[in-house]
Amino acid sequence: QVQLVESGGELVQPGGSLRLSCVASGLTSDYAAIGWFRQAPGKERERVGCISLKDGSTYVTDSVQGRSTISRDTAKNTVYLQMNSLKPEDTAVYYCATGPPLYGPGSACPSYKYDYWGQGTQVTVSS
Repeated sequence: QVQLVESGGELVQPGGSLRLSCVASGLTSDYAAIGWFRQAPGKERERVGCISLKDGSTYVTDSVQGRSTISRDTAKNTVYLQMNSLKPEDTAVYYCATGPPLYGPGSACPSYKYDYWGQGTQVTVSS
């Protein structure tokens, strides 16, 4: 059974940093990517980025490019989202997700069907 558990969200001042964690369990070999998403109040969920569990390659969206990095600790079955220079508009519930590749095992991490989700962790950026 696939299970994803996020943690690390908290209240932080603008310009601050946070590291979110996503502990994954029950993944099959097909579920070879972890994606990060966020949803702000009154807005649609948006992709933040993702990481391949096979080779560690990452992708982040323009909205967090240059401020965020995604990494993994294979031994701990954990993926991290490091966010720096946080802005009030980064306030959201952050989710990690996983699923099977859309175009076969060679799919890059943005091309996964993210249909297993964690419960989310709240990030609030405010002074």
